[in-house]
Amino acid sequence: MMAAVVTALISAQDGALNLDINGKTIEVFSYKPKTYTGERMILVLHGTLRNADEYRNDAREMGDRFGALIVAPKFDSERFPSLKYQRGGILREDGSAAPHEEWTYAYIPKIFDAIKKIEKKPKLKYWIIGHSAGGQFAIRMAGFQKTGAERLVSANPGSDLFPTRDMPFGYGFGNLPEALSNDKVIEKYLAQPLTIYLGSADNGPDEYFDDSEEAMKQGAGRFQRGVANYEFAMKLAASRGWKFGWTLVKAPGVGHDHTAMFNHPACERALFNGFLH
Repeated sequence: MMAAVVTALISAQDGALNLDINGKTIEVFSYKPKTYTGERMILVLHGTLRNADEYRNDAREMGDRFGALIVAPKFDSERFPSLKYQRGGILREDGSAAPHEEWTYAYIPKIFDAIKKIEKKPKLKYWIIGHSAGGQFAIRMAGFQKTGAERLVSANPGSDLFPTRDMPFGYGFGNLPEALSNDKVIEKYLAQPLTIYLGSADNGPDEYFDDSEEAMKQGAGRFQRGVANYEFAMKLAASRGWKFGWTLVKAPGVGHDHTAMFNHPACERALFNGFLH
Protein backbone atom coordinates (compact mmCIF):
# COMPACT_ATOMS: atom_id res chain seq x y z
CA MET A 1 0.00 0.00 0.00
CA MET A 2 2.74 2.42 0.93
CA ALA A 3 4.69 1.66 -2.24
CA ALA A 4 1.66 2.42 -4.42
CA VAL A 5 1.11 5.73 -2.69
CA VAL A 6 4.77 6.66 -2.94
CA THR A 7 4.77 5.87 -6.67
CA ALA A 8 1.80 8.23 -7.05
CA LEU A 9 3.74 10.97 -5.32
CA ILE A 10 6.77 10.54 -7.55
CA SER A 11 5.07 10.03 -10.92
CA ALA A 12 1.90 12.13 -10.81
CA GLN A 13 1.54 15.90 -10.74
CA ASP A 14 -1.00 15.64 -7.91
CA GLY A 15 -0.39 13.07 -5.21
CA ALA A 16 -1.30 12.05 -1.69
CA LEU A 17 0.41 9.75 0.76
CA ASN A 18 0.37 8.73 4.38
CA LEU A 19 3.47 9.20 6.49
CA ASP A 20 4.10 7.60 9.87
CA ILE A 21 5.39 10.47 12.00
CA ASN A 22 5.85 10.02 15.74
CA GLY A 23 3.49 7.06 15.70
CA LYS A 24 0.72 9.03 13.98
CA THR A 25 -0.40 8.75 10.37
CA ILE A 26 -0.15 12.13 8.69
CA GLU A 27 -1.89 12.60 5.35
CA VAL A 28 0.22 14.66 2.98
CA PHE A 29 -0.94 16.21 -0.30
CA SER A 30 1.63 16.98 -2.98
CA TYR A 31 2.02 18.65 -6.35
CA LYS A 32 5.02 18.08 -8.58
CA PRO A 33 5.23 20.70 -11.35
CA LYS A 34 6.89 20.05 -14.69
CA THR A 35 9.43 22.71 -13.72
CA TYR A 36 10.60 20.68 -10.70
CA THR A 37 14.24 19.59 -10.95
CA GLY A 38 14.65 18.10 -7.48
CA GLU A 39 16.17 21.21 -5.94
CA ARG A 40 13.33 22.85 -4.03
CA MET A 41 10.36 21.84 -1.91
CA ILE A 42 7.81 24.20 -0.36
CA LEU A 43 5.95 22.87 2.67
CA VAL A 44 2.55 24.58 2.89
CA LEU A 45 0.69 24.87 6.20
CA HIS A 46 -3.09 25.13 5.99
CA GLY A 47 -5.43 27.40 7.92
CA THR A 48 -8.02 26.70 10.59
CA LEU A 49 -10.29 24.77 8.19
CA ARG A 50 -7.60 22.03 7.96
CA ASN A 51 -8.05 22.00 4.17
CA ALA A 52 -4.59 20.80 3.21
CA ASP A 53 -5.83 19.44 -0.12
CA GLU A 54 -7.21 22.85 -1.11
CA TYR A 55 -4.01 24.56 -0.01
CA ARG A 56 -2.06 22.13 -2.19
CA ASN A 57 -4.33 22.97 -5.10
CA ASP A 58 -4.02 26.70 -4.49
CA ALA A 59 -0.23 26.45 -4.23
CA ARG A 60 0.18 24.83 -7.68
CA GLU A 61 0.92 28.15 -9.38
CA MET A 62 3.55 28.86 -6.73
CA GLY A 63 5.10 25.46 -7.41
CA ASP A 64 5.15 26.14 -11.15
CA ARG A 65 6.77 29.55 -10.69
CA PHE A 66 9.51 28.36 -8.40
CA GLY A 67 10.08 24.86 -9.76
CA ALA A 68 9.23 23.50 -6.34
CA LEU A 69 7.60 20.33 -5.11
CA ILE A 70 4.57 21.36 -3.05
CA VAL A 71 3.90 19.35 0.10
CA ALA A 72 0.89 20.14 2.30
CA PRO A 73 0.47 18.02 5.45
CA LYS A 74 -2.94 17.83 7.10
CA PHE A 75 -3.20 18.40 10.83
CA ASP A 76 -6.82 17.45 11.53
CA SER A 77 -8.71 19.21 14.31
CA GLU A 78 -9.56 15.96 16.12
CA ARG A 79 -5.95 15.05 16.86
CA PHE A 80 -4.47 18.52 16.50
CA PRO A 81 -6.79 21.09 18.07
CA SER A 82 -5.56 24.68 18.36
CA LEU A 83 -3.44 23.80 21.39
CA LYS A 84 -1.50 21.36 19.21
CA TYR A 85 -1.71 23.17 15.87
CA GLN A 86 -1.67 26.93 16.22
CA ARG A 87 0.27 26.57 19.49
CA GLY A 88 2.34 23.59 18.45
CA GLY A 89 1.66 21.26 21.35
CA ILE A 90 4.54 22.57 23.46
CA LEU A 91 2.16 22.68 26.42
CA ARG A 92 -0.24 19.97 27.52
CA GLU A 93 -3.86 20.66 28.41
CA ASP A 94 -2.94 21.01 32.10
CA GLY A 95 -0.41 23.71 31.21
CA SER A 96 2.64 21.57 31.84
CA ALA A 97 5.50 21.46 29.34
CA ALA A 98 5.29 18.64 26.82
CA PRO A 99 8.46 16.76 25.89
CA HIS A 100 9.93 17.80 22.57
CA GLU A 101 8.95 14.57 20.82
CA GLU A 102 5.27 15.41 21.46
CA TRP A 103 5.46 18.83 19.84
CA THR A 104 3.61 19.18 16.55
CA TYR A 105 6.46 21.45 15.49
CA ALA A 106 8.79 18.45 15.72
CA TYR A 107 6.79 16.72 12.95
CA ILE A 108 7.89 19.23 10.31
CA PRO A 109 11.57 18.29 9.86
CA LYS A 110 10.55 14.62 10.01
CA ILE A 111 8.05 15.14 7.19
CA PHE A 112 10.78 16.80 5.15
CA ASP A 113 13.22 13.96 5.83
CA ALA A 114 10.59 11.40 4.78
CA ILE A 115 9.86 13.22 1.51
CA LYS A 116 13.56 13.62 0.81
CA LYS A 117 14.03 9.84 1.13
CA ILE A 118 10.97 9.09 -1.01
CA GLU A 119 12.21 11.48 -3.68
CA LYS A 120 15.77 10.11 -3.40
CA LYS A 121 17.02 13.68 -3.35
CA PRO A 122 19.49 13.95 -0.46
CA LYS A 123 20.37 17.53 -1.40
CA LEU A 124 16.75 18.70 -1.59
CA LYS A 125 16.19 21.99 0.23
CA TYR A 126 12.90 23.21 1.61
CA TRP A 127 11.01 26.35 2.51
CA ILE A 128 7.95 26.66 4.74
CA ILE A 129 4.94 28.93 4.23
CA GLY A 130 1.83 28.98 6.40
CA HIS A 131 -1.20 31.22 6.10
CA SER A 132 -3.63 32.33 8.81
CA ALA A 133 -3.66 29.50 11.40
CA GLY A 134 -0.77 28.02 9.42
CA GLY A 135 0.97 31.39 9.76
CA GLN A 136 0.51 31.16 13.51
CA PHE A 137 1.98 27.67 13.44
CA ALA A 138 4.97 28.87 11.41
CA ILE A 139 5.80 31.92 13.50
CA ARG A 140 5.50 30.09 16.82
CA MET A 141 7.49 27.16 15.45
CA ALA A 142 10.28 29.65 14.71
CA GLY A 143 10.35 30.40 18.43
CA PHE A 144 11.11 26.85 19.51
CA GLN A 145 12.00 24.42 16.72
CA LYS A 146 15.00 23.97 14.48
CA THR A 147 13.46 22.99 11.16
CA GLY A 148 16.41 22.95 8.78
CA ALA A 149 14.27 25.02 6.38
CA GLU A 150 15.90 27.72 4.29
CA ARG A 151 13.19 30.16 5.39
CA LEU A 152 9.93 30.12 7.32
CA VAL A 153 7.14 32.39 6.07
CA SER A 154 4.30 33.41 8.37
CA ALA A 155 1.57 34.85 6.14
CA ASN A 156 -1.27 36.84 7.72
CA PRO A 157 -1.16 35.13 11.13
CA GLY A 158 -4.17 35.92 13.29
CA SER A 159 -1.90 36.73 16.20
CA ASP A 160 1.86 36.95 16.54
CA LEU A 161 4.51 35.60 18.89
CA PHE A 162 6.14 38.74 20.26
CA PRO A 163 9.68 38.21 21.62
CA THR A 164 8.76 39.24 25.16
CA ARG A 165 7.78 37.58 28.43
CA ASP A 166 5.34 40.42 29.10
CA MET A 167 2.67 38.67 26.98
CA PRO A 168 1.31 35.18 27.81
CA PHE A 169 2.25 32.32 25.53
CA GLY A 170 0.46 32.34 22.27
CA TYR A 171 1.10 36.06 22.09
CA GLY A 172 4.54 36.13 23.74
CA PHE A 173 6.81 33.96 25.88
CA GLY A 174 5.07 34.66 29.20
CA ASN A 175 3.83 31.85 31.48
CA LEU A 176 6.19 29.33 29.89
CA PRO A 177 8.82 27.29 31.75
CA GLU A 178 12.16 29.09 31.99
CA ALA A 179 13.76 26.62 29.60
CA LEU A 180 11.28 27.69 26.90
CA SER A 181 11.32 31.43 27.58
CA ASN A 182 14.78 32.55 28.66
CA ASP A 183 16.87 35.12 26.82
CA LYS A 184 18.74 32.43 24.87
CA VAL A 185 15.44 31.10 23.47
CA ILE A 186 14.36 34.60 22.44
CA GLU A 187 17.77 35.33 20.95
CA LYS A 188 17.54 32.19 18.79
CA TYR A 189 14.02 33.16 17.76
CA LEU A 190 15.21 36.55 16.49
CA ALA A 191 18.00 34.86 14.51
CA GLN A 192 15.62 32.52 12.68
CA PRO A 193 15.24 33.01 8.89
CA LEU A 194 11.66 34.20 9.33
CA THR A 195 9.54 36.28 6.99
CA ILE A 196 6.43 38.03 8.24
CA TYR A 197 4.39 38.26 5.02
CA LEU A 198 1.35 40.52 5.24
CA GLY A 199 -1.50 41.53 2.99
CA SER A 200 -1.95 45.27 3.51
CA ALA A 201 -5.75 44.94 3.29
CA ASP A 202 -5.85 42.28 6.05
CA ASN A 203 -6.40 45.10 8.49
CA GLY A 204 -9.67 44.46 10.32
CA PRO A 205 -11.98 41.86 11.85
CA ASP A 206 -13.58 39.00 9.92
CA GLU A 207 -15.21 35.66 10.70
CA TYR A 208 -12.12 34.04 12.21
CA PHE A 209 -10.52 37.15 13.73
CA ASP A 210 -8.96 36.86 17.19
CA ASP A 211 -10.47 39.77 19.12
CA SER A 212 -9.34 38.61 22.55
CA GLU A 213 -7.86 41.19 24.91
CA GLU A 214 -4.31 39.93 24.41
CA ALA A 215 -4.66 39.86 20.62
CA MET A 216 -6.10 43.36 20.47
CA LYS A 217 -3.07 44.64 22.39
CA GLN A 218 -1.01 43.56 19.36
CA GLY A 219 -3.07 45.61 16.90
CA ALA A 220 -6.49 46.16 15.36
CA GLY A 221 -5.87 43.87 12.37
CA ARG A 222 -3.52 41.11 11.26
CA PHE A 223 -1.52 43.56 9.18
CA GLN A 224 -1.02 45.92 12.12
CA ARG A 225 -0.05 43.03 14.42
CA GLY A 226 2.55 41.69 12.04
CA VAL A 227 4.15 45.09 11.50
CA ALA A 228 4.17 45.77 15.25
CA ASN A 229 5.83 42.41 15.96
CA TYR A 230 8.50 42.95 13.33
CA GLU A 231 9.32 46.43 14.59
CA PHE A 232 9.38 45.28 18.23
CA ALA A 233 11.68 42.38 17.35
CA MET A 234 14.02 44.51 15.24
CA LYS A 235 14.44 47.07 18.04
CA LEU A 236 15.01 44.34 20.63
CA ALA A 237 17.68 42.64 18.54
CA ALA A 238 19.44 45.95 17.94
CA SER A 239 19.36 46.89 21.63
CA ARG A 240 20.84 43.52 22.67
CA GLY A 241 23.33 43.23 19.81
CA TRP A 242 21.67 40.01 18.68
CA LYS A 243 21.56 38.64 15.16
CA PHE A 244 18.30 39.52 13.42
CA GLY A 245 17.20 37.14 10.66
CA TRP A 246 13.67 38.38 10.07
CA THR A 247 12.27 40.05 6.97
CA LEU A 248 9.01 41.98 6.57
CA VAL A 249 7.29 41.65 3.19
CA LYS A 250 3.99 43.27 2.23
CA ALA A 251 1.50 42.33 -0.48
CA PRO A 252 -0.24 45.63 -1.29
CA GLY A 253 -4.02 45.46 -1.54
CA VAL A 254 -4.33 41.79 -0.54
CA GLY A 255 -6.68 40.76 2.25
CA HIS A 256 -7.00 37.51 4.19
CA ASP A 257 -6.67 35.31 1.12
CA HIS A 258 -4.03 32.58 0.98
CA THR A 259 -4.31 32.06 -2.79
CA ALA A 260 -3.76 35.76 -3.47
CA MET A 261 -0.81 35.76 -1.08
CA PHE A 262 0.75 32.71 -2.76
CA ASN A 263 0.28 34.14 -6.25
CA HIS A 264 1.36 37.71 -5.49
CA PRO A 265 4.75 38.77 -6.93
CA ALA A 266 5.90 39.60 -3.38
CA CYS A 267 5.71 35.91 -2.45
CA GLU A 268 9.05 35.31 -4.17
CA ARG A 269 10.76 37.81 -1.90
CA ALA A 270 8.93 36.42 1.14
CA LEU A 271 10.13 32.87 0.48
CA PHE A 272 13.60 33.46 -0.86
CA ASN A 273 14.50 36.72 0.91
CA GLY A 274 15.08 38.20 -2.50
CA PHE A 275 14.50 36.93 -6.01
CA LEU A 276 15.44 33.67 -7.68
CA HIS A 277 16.00 35.18 -11.12
